[in-house]
Amino acid sequence: MSRDSVLTTPGHTNAASEPGNSRCLSSHPPLYGAIDLGSSNCRLLVARPCNSGFKVVDAFSRVVRLGEGVREKGYLCQGAMDRAIEALRICAKKLRKHPGVKLRAVATEACRSADNRDEFVRQVREETGIALDIINPEEESRLALQACSALLDERPYAIVFDIGGGSTEICWIKVAKTGETRCIETLSMPCGVLCLTERYAGVENRRDRFEAMRSEIRERLEDFAQRNCCSDILDDNKVQMIGTSGTVTTFCGIALGLERYERHKVDGSDLRFDDAERVTELLLRMEADKRKGHPCIGNQRAELMDAGAAIFAAIRDIWPLATLKVADRGLREGILVDLMRADGHAIDPCEARRHTGAQIPASV
Repeated sequence: MSRDSVLTTPGHTNAASEPGNSRCLSSHPPLYGAIDLGSSNCRLLVARPCNSGFKVVDAFSRVVRLGEGVREKGYLCQGAMDRAIEALRICAKKLRKHPGVKLRAVATEACRSADNRDEFVRQVREETGIALDIINPEEESRLALQACSALLDERPYAIVFDIGGGSTEICWIKVAKTGETRCIETLSMPCGVLCLTERYAGVENRRDRFEAMRSEIRERLEDFAQRNCCSDILDDNKVQMIGTSGTVTTFCGIALGLERYERHKVDGSDLRFDDAERVTELLLRMEADKRKGHPCIGNQRAELMDAGAAIFAAIRDIWPLATLKVADRGLREGILVDLMRADGHAIDPCEARRHTGAQIPASV
């Protein structure tokens, strides 16, 4: 399947642009779109090249839970497909407001592991005009790293992780003095917040359920960590960590004490591990109604937070650093960089927004 496409509806053609021209002031600036259809969410970004980066002109996000039941049944259920297609219809409607947009739409773990993925891709194309590209874990990790690379500092190694709905990706990265990155090894665990929540639903006690999920993830990570991270590298402060997921950004929002989620205050912030531990304890004490009503959690994410917290805790157990960098960016941003660079635009990830000054209170 093509790496990029356009909607198969009238008025949509490949975005015409002059290679290297990334100025916002162009009379006909090209537009690029990225859709990330994950196990939990459907997300869209539309942007145009601007100087050495890009400016977002439209966006959309909705919880669709496409991966609901996939691990147990082996296929995408009709209700989940209906929710995803309805969200993609909204994406298509938004894209029709931006004629000429060049689009890449990707699907991840839920579609990768479903027996009826090809039928679903055909149905999406027929009903929305969107051509879904089911990507492998390596491509998923590459795109996420490309989006997050601006947040890396001068330390020579990095752990970059993405907690998804159906899977969790961990990348062990070598960072050159020039800032260039090389992925040494990627681990894709078939354990995301949605499938873990489903698998451990029978454990009634929340604390027991959390510890069981945490223990499973820790065991899955041990061999990978032993191959790649010896203790002296960690002790010498040669390793940094970046977390990109709804779990991590939610943790940061709670730690910052935000009255409502604000991306510009979260993206690029430093989250201390001791603050993450305090947020974990706070979440485990919260009743369901309070989690749903929290401004940084909300109704759709509330029941998935225990699983996210368990995965996040296991990652901190394996790599006991002091802080991590929080990234509210991921596949969509990585796709946009790819598309724009392919057309000759000089996109520099380091021109992305960097916020490192957010002050997290001493206690949560």
